[in-house]
Amino acid sequence: MAVTPLEWTLGLVALQRLAELAIAARNTRRLLSRGGREIGASHYPLFVVLHASWLAAILLTVPRSTEPSWGLLAIFAVLQVLRLWVMASLGSFWTTRIITLDGAPLVRRGAYRWMRHPNYWIVVGEIALLPLAFGAWHVALIWSVLNALLLRHRIRLENAALGARLR
Repeated sequence: MAVTPLEWTLGLVALQRLAELAIAARNTRRLLSRGGREIGASHYPLFVVLHASWLAAILLTVPRSTEPSWGLLAIFAVLQVLRLWVMASLGSFWTTRIITLDGAPLVRRGAYRWMRHPNYWIVVGEIALLPLAFGAWHVALIWSVLNALLLRHRIRLENAALGARLR
């Protein structure tokens, strides 16, 4: 059986997310070994569940033979390039957790020169666009709402942690 665009796309996104988790884990260990502190650890598993269930929902609700909107997939691909830019901008400070290192200057280069929390804006786009590219508007809607609820809490925690470093 031939691999469909849906399977290729979801497989690539899953591999990307796993690679990012490995990079984030390495950076987290290094930051903690330098005296970093994790903020809001209790909500982190919810993000893992959110992202895994988002991909699973697409896989389980979209027929394998569905042809994607190539335009929406192209925009999704642009978001992946922007995600790499965000990761490169933060360098060793990029992690999927909230880790703060007292005394470290806030990153103000790359994507962070232009806006606060660019990675979260990218994720908002990804969670909506990928299911929409395969016609799964219900997945886009449900997971976008769930993501917004989690991000609201996380951004509040992150802003407090970063704000403490400004003092």
